[in-house]
Amino acid sequence: LAPAASASPSEGQKLAFARSKGNCLTCNAINGGPSHGNIGPELNDMKKRFPKRADLVAIISDETKRNEETMMPPFKRNLILTDKEIEAIVDFLYTR
Repeated sequence: LAPAASASPSEGQKLAFARSKGNCLTCNAINGGPSHGNIGPELNDMKKRFPKRADLVAIISDETKRNEETMMPPFKRNLILTDKEIEAIVDFLYTR
């Protein structure tokens, strides 16, 4: 089991929508998110799509380990997001 995040889903939303951090809306549509992109998949029904939390954490951390051709930045490897921030984003995405 992955550790529970210590931040709230609202903190994760701020990170996911922030242009200086997660910036998820540049490429993905998220319910409630303004001005979204369409390069990546919609980030809705995430708990159903990724019942294993660790899988979603791994994708956000460094999707290049799973898919070398991805356009998604390796947020953890590139020191854009911390482990705690990634966990908060997953908390948020699990509410979508």
